[in-house]
This record gives sequence, structure tokens and C-alpha cells, in this order.
Amino acid sequence: MNVGIVGMGTIGRTVARELDREKVPGIRLAALSSRDLPKAKAFATTLATAPRSVPLAEMPALCDLVIEAAGAEAVGPVAETALAAGVSIMVLSCGVLLERQDLVEMAREKGAVIHVPSGAIIGLDGLRGAAMGQVKEVTIITRKPPRGLAGAPGVAAAGVDLDAVTTPTLLYEGPVAEAVKLFPANVNVAAAVSMAGVGPLRTSIRVIADPGVTRNTHQVVAEGEFGRMELHIENVPTEENPRTGRLTALSVLAYLKQMVSPLRLGV
Repeated sequence: MNVGIVGMGTIGRTVARELDREKVPGIRLAALSSRDLPKAKAFATTLATAPRSVPLAEMPALCDLVIEAAGAEAVGPVAETALAAGVSIMVLSCGVLLERQDLVEMAREKGAVIHVPSGAIIGLDGLRGAAMGQVKEVTIITRKPPRGLAGAPGVAAAGVDLDAVTTPTLLYEGPVAEAVKLFPANVNVAAAVSMAGVGPLRTSIRVIADPGVTRNTHQVVAEGEFGRMELHIENVPTEENPRTGRLTALSVLAYLKQMVSPLRLGV
């Protein structure tokens, strides 16, 4: 399978390096793209496979799958470009999909697929299974070091000075549907949880800036006819981007591995 990556940030470069090292047999890194194309070209020269660095418009002709690793603002252009050509995509900034049902319809019409890896969260398989029955409620509590929330519109909306935070401070509590707008780079895990479970309006989230934690921490609690499910994960942030946990890139690689494997695990 030929794969292209859009976005040369922490995740994009990490996934590209691992594919270049043949971490996932059966997956070939065919192309890279970025808003800063010279940056993509410079990075490509560091890889043994020397993938082509091309404008986004040229990527569908080179790839069987396009991976979006460029942030929320890139999801629309990347998805529209790939799906219009009938090429499947993998979306990391999945919060955008909550308001872009048209992209799902486009994928259906073009015979393509929108893939969403688990990213920095765990247990989506169990939650998807539970959601086939009656689920009463799903709540996610996200705690991050203050610097990992810097720049989010939700911080300004809460009127909080992150530099002055000395104790755990609640920045937002409410439905995931609103949280993804206020914290577009911070709560994609919540969007994934909502899509796996009961939807963004019925899934509630609390976003907490906590100077007492050094890891991006997520706790998910779900209750329903299946029983009770409680998931807890503490992600080590990447050195380059404190908003991003190291597990995110690994989950992309694991998803790709399953795509080409004759053995499929999970729901």
C-alpha cells in the first residue's frame, strides 16, 4: 500500500521515519506534503526511501491512503482533495469530523474510507462494542500540564492565565461537541471517544489545566447495560510538542499494520 503524509510536524515526521525503516511491512511511504513544501523536501532527503515531496493536489495520484497529520485547519482541504479522487484518508485531527458529515457522505459516494486511529486514547474497541447496546452515559476527564494547553481558544474563553495556574483549574465542562471548538488541538481523544460511543452531544468532558501532572492524562468512564467501564491513560508528551503524546504516532503505525494484516484484532 502506498501512503502519503500531509504535515511535517512531530507526528508526521515520526510516522514517516518509522515507515522509512520498514516498521510496517507492506506499507510504502510514497509522498510527503506540507504547507511549507521546501520543509517537506528537506526532510525527505533524510529518508532512505526518498519519497516525493509534492503539493497536496498531486498526492492522490501517488497514494492509496493519505494521512492527515497537519492539524485541524488542514482536515477539510486534505479530505476534500483525497476523497474527490476516491482515495481513502486517515484523519488524526478527528474533532473536525464532528461537524463535517459531508466528508463522510463524500467518502461513501466515492467508494473511499475515512480512517480514525485511536491516537492518544485507549479502549475505543470496548466502547464501540458497548455502544451496540444501551449506554447510559460517557464522561471523559482530561488533565494536561498548563503548557500543553497554551494557545487554545478555550483558555481565553475561561479567562485563565496559564502562567499563573498553581492548582488544578477547570477550563471547560460540557459536551464534546463544544469542546472540540474550544480546544481543537487538545481534545481529539474526546472526539474519538464520542464517535466510538454515544456521540458528541451526549459525551461530556472536563478539561483541566493541572500543574501537578507531567503527562497528558485521560480518564473515560462509561456506564450502560453492559456494566461499567473505566479507562485511564497517562501519555508522555513529545519533546517537540507538549500537546501531543508519543502514543499518537504509534497508534497510526499500529492501525496501518492492521490494515495490511490478514489478522484483524478488536471490534
